[in-house]
Amino acid sequence: MRPYRIFTILFLFSLLVIDYAYFMWGASLWWLAVSITIYVSAVVLGTIFIRWNFFLPSLNKSSHKNVVALTFDDGPAGQTAAILDILKAEGVPAAFFSIGRHAAAHPDLVKRWDAEGHLVGNHSYGHSFHFDWKSAKAMSREIEQTNDTIRSIIGKKPKTFRPPYGVTNPNLARAVKRTGMVSIGWSLRTFDTAAKDPKELLERILLKVEGGDIILLHDSMPVTTEILTALIKAVRQKGYTFARVDKMLDIDAYA
Repeated sequence: MRPYRIFTILFLFSLLVIDYAYFMWGASLWWLAVSITIYVSAVVLGTIFIRWNFFLPSLNKSSHKNVVALTFDDGPAGQTAAILDILKAEGVPAAFFSIGRHAAAHPDLVKRWDAEGHLVGNHSYGHSFHFDWKSAKAMSREIEQTNDTIRSIIGKKPKTFRPPYGVTNPNLARAVKRTGMVSIGWSLRTFDTAAKDPKELLERILLKVEGGDIILLHDSMPVTTEILTALIKAVRQKGYTFARVDKMLDIDAYA
């Protein structure tokens, strides 16, 4: 049973206890406000933090302590080709979680991902701000549309899915289960989309990186391209090797 269901059951039980205490002994309704606040706060945080696995199970880190995995979201994008050049030069496999409409617009880069040994994953079709408000059925359609787009380009149907913005909820849990996908999260979020200083970004990542990490980056950000070679070399100097995320997690990349 998912933490969300357990927490909801406990919350409903607490409401019954508080109601009973109120009518039997005149207990303060302040406890009701406290209980509701705790529940709402937990649900909001569980929605935001994919690593909590609050609504659905996501694979966020590997037990293999001598390897790390690079993952890139939102492509194909403006920096994809340059990032691929670096990965090829350094001999590093990565995972690219593709927005379906971007894949449809740049099939040559999707083919290059696959040809150069990288994983091609699903990151929804539109990656819209409103994705998380959609029904499970609508989410499933987006996931399948992206899968169909990628399969039409490389002949393979992705099995891995990264939720847009890393946001999860009960509808997404149903959609992921319905489409047979595996949710992939991360253990190290770099915030490269907000980074201004390449040196500061690199130092922040290297300060946090540890074995088994799934590192979240974006192939839409020039700053990411700027630090990538130095990041790869520094991570290797720490004694880690790079593995494709599906290999590191021992899962199937394609259905």
